[in-house]
Amino acid sequence: MISYEKLWVIMKQKGISQYALIKNYGVSPAQITRLKRNEGVSTHTIEMFCKILDCRVEDIMEYKKDEDGM
Repeated sequence: MISYEKLWVIMKQKGISQYALIKNYGVSPAQITRLKRNEGVSTHTIEMFCKILDCRVEDIMEYKKDEDGM
């Protein structure tokens, strides 16, 4: 599974709140919800977050092996 746990850490480090993402950067609340649930998002969304946070893809997401091994 893809985990976005790192996203929340880097947002805190950079002082960017979920509210700021919605109001200042036009991020959809639905996209934030999908990221919180570690659900799939488009590469466009990942690119947008990298631009906003001035970071690399691996700074906001990582692969974690599922408990069932798949």
